Amino acid sequence: MSQEQPSSHDTGPRDPLSVHMVLVHRNRGATGRRTIQRFLDEAAAADLDIAMTVVDNGSDPDQLALLRHDLPDEVTIVEAGRNLGFGPGANIGLAHWLASDSSMCLLAPHDARPAYGTVGLLVEQLASHPEAGLACADVGDNHLPRVQPWLGPIGEPMESGPDSGSVPQWELADYPHGTLMALARDCVEQIGVFDERYFAYCEEADLGLRAGAAGWKVGLVRGALVENPESNADAAVIDYLMVRNTLLLLRVHFGLANMAFRIGVVVVEHVIGWWRPNVRGPYHSGWARLRAVVDAAAGRFGPPPG
Repeated sequence: MSQEQPSSHDTGPRDPLSVHMVLVHRNRGATGRRTIQRFLDEAAAADLDIAMTVVDNGSDPDQLALLRHDLPDEVTIVEAGRNLGFGPGANIGLAHWLASDSSMCLLAPHDARPAYGTVGLLVEQLASHPEAGLACADVGDNHLPRVQPWLGPIGEPMESGPDSGSVPQWELADYPHGTLMALARDCVEQIGVFDERYFAYCEEADLGLRAGAAGWKVGLVRGALVENPESNADAAVIDYLMVRNTLLLLRVHFGLANMAFRIGVVVVEHVIGWWRPNVRGPYHSGWARLRAVVDAAAGRFGPPPG
């Protein structure tokens, strides 16, 4: 990422760094407004010159009206007209960013809740690592985002260092968390935006792998904390998308054999879940997983089935 660094002899005031922010919203007007204000406050505290694009993914009229009410001038609402999914919705906002002069973009869903100082730390860390094209905040699970070639996106436990938890640390990852990420213009102009086949889930893993293949690094800023406690989606829809999109990710980046292996794992998990229901995770849905396998094998992607 190209970022001019001031001379060591320059003691004059610095112009605020220009950053674009993209929020993807659907049917959470009050939550979206709180998130907008939270990021504006964070940007002001970090002395960032911020412009914000909120992409509305087909919200109900009352929720959209609530979101629109009395917004600051630096916030623009773009109506997608329907639920495009997180990746395709984000792409609309990223197009607005790429048409601006900002060298960096922040991206989050409508319910992201950054801790105080997180935005400033994330921007500062990405700007100070010119070899990195993508970075993300820390969701607090003490795991690094990794992609296992036979299983897909997983979390790898972080090694606790002597300063962990006390100062921000730059940790190399395979992809950025979608809860709050930062994107460098040079990287995105080279590798492109999100693959819209994913709709939601795994699109950030695909972007991270593409960045790595192009020679860019991806980092997680440990200590720059963020949460996103809400979800609009039904558990079965989440399970369907996670399984289907993991299979797409493996096929695209590692090959058909890896995809076939993961299908076998899904089938085994389904049998175990039927036999021992207590081992099922919170999003486990047998029919959704099997439908995901069928659709992935047939090449059907994009929005989930009704």
